[in-house]
Amino acid sequence: MRTGEFVLAACAAMFLAGTAAAAGDAVRGAKLHEDCLGCHGTELYVPPRAKVKKVSALKKEVEKWNDRMNPKFTKQEVEDLVAYLNVNFYKV
Repeated sequence: MRTGEFVLAACAAMFLAGTAAAAGDAVRGAKLHEDCLGCHGTELYVPPRAKVKKVSALKKEVEKWNDRMNPKFTKQEVEDLVAYLNVNFYKV
């Protein structure tokens, strides 16, 4: 790979990494997660109970359980909660 191609590939990788991380804020998600602990502990997030293997599946689960929240989390709050859960538990 030539130097120019390497630089282009490195820039593309940094851009894609930045866009993936921008969807949710794990720090805000940690605060939101306190609401979840009113119904269950973190035992759901670790083997053998943890079944999530992709971020998209994690988001789907959070959205599913969000239907039981009152008030419901906003779309941004769901993203923040997904980021928190992924960083701290799932790592997918």
